[in-house]
Amino acid sequence: MSQDQNVPSLSGQGKPLWVSAELTYRCPLKCSWCSNPLDFDDYGTRELSTDEWKKALREARDLGALQLGFTGGEPLLRDDLEELVAYADSIGFYTNLITSGIGLSEARLLALKAAGLKQVQLSLQAMQPALNDTLVGARSHAAKLAAARLVKAHGLPMVLNVPLFRQNLGEIDALLAWAEEMGIEYVELANIQYYHWALLNRDELMPTLADLRTAETTVQRWREKLGERMRIYFVIPDYYEGRPKACMNGWGAIHLTLAPDGVALPCLEARVIPGLEFVSVRDQPLAWIWEESPLFRKYRGLDWLPEPCSSCSEKAKDFGGCRCQALLLAGDAGATDPACSRSPQHHLVQEAVAYAARTMRFHKPLIKRWAGAVSTAFLP
Repeated sequence: MSQDQNVPSLSGQGKPLWVSAELTYRCPLKCSWCSNPLDFDDYGTRELSTDEWKKALREARDLGALQLGFTGGEPLLRDDLEELVAYADSIGFYTNLITSGIGLSEARLLALKAAGLKQVQLSLQAMQPALNDTLVGARSHAAKLAAARLVKAHGLPMVLNVPLFRQNLGEIDALLAWAEEMGIEYVELANIQYYHWALLNRDELMPTLADLRTAETTVQRWREKLGERMRIYFVIPDYYEGRPKACMNGWGAIHLTLAPDGVALPCLEARVIPGLEFVSVRDQPLAWIWEESPLFRKYRGLDWLPEPCSSCSEKAKDFGGCRCQALLLAGDAGATDPACSRSPQHHLVQEAVAYAARTMRFHKPLIKRWAGAVSTAFLP
């Protein structure tokens, strides 16, 4: 641990600052880039109860966590959301609701605000209604815009989350114009990472380098126009950067995910890694899971890094990249992330990028997030 228990350490020896509470994997949308597990439907009967969630949140707060994101799936599908927000607020969390906006009525929003909700993060995929609804697999565009108007009308800070991929990069201009009109304070334009459903659909979702350059030019123009009136974050895919992202700022460093069944994870996707023991807060105290469990200690810090990472001058910046991406692409969660140009498997990323740029290729339909859409018999 760091000498000052209140100071976060990005070396992986500190306390969690941010908790993602995945209340449920149930969701009205069917996004083809969803970060939920392929077998998401199996978790419906295993969700933590209200009291179990309160116990887990209390333990997370005792560990030092400050920021709490209620997410999913769609967290609004939990009838006890207001009660959980009120409890989290009472023990000192800064509470965020990360939502599609579907089901966010004015009465629900007012109840959440009264419970102590501090911020709403709302997803939107396009300003064209037909495109938005096609992408998410449900008629939702009007409900999303209505939710945004409600959030702004009732004075809650709002982050507009826009997942980006080939099909909607051309929507950035219209999305930012609407965000300016709405007075939205923060916009995150994040090119998706390729795990789970997104990896299944990578060939169709991945933009070309030319697409990204055009998008970057558009974002820069809006930044210059709006200045400090709106904070615009633009996250490009690590496939194109040549260097891996510092996933979660390091494994088990400052981020903690609680899955619907209470399993504590260093990141949203960690369950894809075979051979690890995943422990639920139903079975062990959260402090033990964070500090002592083999799962959180496995890739924590820098001592475990393989070559070329262990001798790399940038290892304290990127921690070797993403463990889940290393597994999914290279077949080894302990390998250097193939997104890094120094990885022996970097050619796998280069091949995917080259395929995305081909004008003549076989186009496959997007696989929607749907129970039974793919076989999950191979999952542990």
